[in-house]
Amino acid sequence: MRYAHRRSDDGDLRSRLREIALERRRFGYRRLGIMLAREGIVMNHKKLLRLYREENLRVRRRRGRKRAMGTRAPMAHPQGPNQRWSLDFVSDTLVCSRRIRILAVVDDFTRENLALVVDTSLSGARVARELDAIIAVRGRPLMIVSDNGTELTSLAILRWAQDRQIEWHYIAPGKPQQNGYIESFNGRLRDECLNETLFASLSHARSVLSNWRNDYNHVRPHSGIGGLTPADAAKRVVQTHPPGHPGSPGLYL
Repeated sequence: MRYAHRRSDDGDLRSRLREIALERRRFGYRRLGIMLAREGIVMNHKKLLRLYREENLRVRRRRGRKRAMGTRAPMAHPQGPNQRWSLDFVSDTLVCSRRIRILAVVDDFTRENLALVVDTSLSGARVARELDAIIAVRGRPLMIVSDNGTELTSLAILRWAQDRQIEWHYIAPGKPQQNGYIESFNGRLRDECLNETLFASLSHARSVLSNWRNDYNHVRPHSGIGGLTPADAAKRVVQTHPPGHPGSPGLYL
């Protein structure tokens, strides 16, 4: 005489939720919900939270030093501009000891430095706005590669990548060599600019980095592209693949 509920056990949904949670170990149920929504699986947030708890997928608090966990699928080398961008943050200080952060964005094929954004704080929403500004000039990338920093795994970035249909690849924790293009660029930036300059103010830092970026793109030869400058490498691609060609770099010239 007792009522027997007829609710489905959501076996397939639970299985997919576990798969994504295993790959994204530091994602909570909200971010997992966004990942599911990208696959067309949309549900009430209360149901998502219930399944998340029943599957015991809560994010464990980390204690002690960082350890590399898990693996990521290998990436193919880019074959043209705008196929893959890499980005990362670099830190420095002003003469008054105030800390500043620098967002660096690089095109992995041409080695162009697409942006050096300097500020005392750079949130995920700010990163999304700066990427929109780059896209307005040179077009949309197929993929963006970054580490698992809090700004780059924020809801603002996840929603931005979903809305613009851009694949965002996170490297494995503790494996900066998986993002070698931006790490190499960061080394040049640190060695040739940051370690050579004392920044008196935020505006001074922006001016110096803007000049250095122009020199890096248009004057400094790059050994990885046969001694050409990144701008020259981009021009060669335009000459080889005119606008409208599948390998065309877009609208950035």
